[in-house]
Amino acid sequence: MADEVILLGFWPSPFGMRTRVALAEKGVVYEYKEEDLQHKSPLLLKSNPIHKKIPVLIHNGKPICESLIIVQYIDEVWNDKSPLLPKDSYERVHARFWADFADKKISDYGSRILWKKGEEQEEGKKGFLDCLKLLEGELGEKPYFGGESLGLVDVAFLPFSCWFYSFETCGNFSVEKECPKIIAWVERCKEKESVSKFLQDPQKIYEYVAVLKKRFGVE
Repeated sequence: MADEVILLGFWPSPFGMRTRVALAEKGVVYEYKEEDLQHKSPLLLKSNPIHKKIPVLIHNGKPICESLIIVQYIDEVWNDKSPLLPKDSYERVHARFWADFADKKISDYGSRILWKKGEEQEEGKKGFLDCLKLLEGELGEKPYFGGESLGLVDVAFLPFSCWFYSFETCGNFSVEKECPKIIAWVERCKEKESVSKFLQDPQKIYEYVAVLKKRFGVE
C-alpha cells in the first residue's frame, strides 16, 4: 500500500519551500494543498491546533508540524536516497546547529528589515549581514553546506534567498556585494531541479511584501 502524503503550505513561505525541496530530493510523491492564511482550512486547524501555522506534513493521516522537524522526519522516513544529514553523530548535530541558526536569525533580522524603520531597521540589516558572513565562513570552499551534496543546512537556508530582493530593496543594500559566496552558492543550488522548481520568484515575493506593507500601513 502506497504512503499517503499531504503537504499544507503557502507559496511565499520559506518554511514551506524547504519542505517541498526536501520531498523533491527524496522523490516523494505527495498532494500539495495551498492554504489561505486569512481563512485557514479546517484541515490545517485540526492538524496543527497549537500554532495553527503552515507547513504541515500529513503522512498516512498523522500530522507533523514545524518545518525543520518535518525536513528531518522526511530524511529519516525516506532514507533510501539523498541523505540530508551525515552519518557521523558530531557532524549531524553540527548541521542541526547551523540549520537552527539560519532558521531563527535570518527570519528574525529579515523581519526587522521589512517591517521596521530607522534604527531598528539598521540593526536588522547589520544583524542580517553578520549572519550571512558567518554562514559564508561555515560554507567555506565546499559546494554545499552538506559538502558534496545538498544537506540539511542548504535546505533550511536556501528558501530565504527568494526574499533577498525584498530585504535588499527595503534595506537599501546588496547581498551580492556584501556576501558574494552566498549568491554563488544560491546559483549553484538552483542548478538542481529539486531546488529551482520550488523556489519562488523574488520579484513576486516583493510584490507580496508591498501588498502587506500597504495593508498594515508600513511605508
